[in-house]
Amino acid sequence: MFGFLGRIFGTEKALSSIVDGVSNGLDALVYTDEERAGDAAKSRSEARAMVIQWMAATQGQNLARRFLALIITAIWLLQYVGAMALDLASIWVADAARLQEASAVIGERASAMTGAMMLILGFYFAAPYMGDISKAALNKFGGVGKGR
Repeated sequence: MFGFLGRIFGTEKALSSIVDGVSNGLDALVYTDEERAGDAAKSRSEARAMVIQWMAATQGQNLARRFLALIITAIWLLQYVGAMALDLASIWVADAARLQEASAVIGERASAMTGAMMLILGFYFAAPYMGDISKAALNKFGGVGKGR
């Protein structure tokens, strides 16, 4: 009851609590660059920890992951080199149009697998940045921006 009366009549204690309340409220409204940077660093640290924890939890699947990565890489590389070889051969062959057509078909298939290659390379060589890499790779798979 006396606290309420103190607020009404403006005692020093009441004024102090009002000033503290207002300053805390204003401080909560302002999100400084320092706080933003701290939150971003904490978020990156948590993401890295999650990737490390996930890799530790799925340790038994390493052999399967590597096998799949090698198969996909071999197919992509075979398509890429095959298309290049057909393009080079078309320079010296009389019926070059058919070789160029075959090269274009194979090249399109290799291009379609580029998203998978991005994921594989990102997983093995840039794990902390997998979020950005996977977005780009999935957009590549989905044909985003190609009118599909």
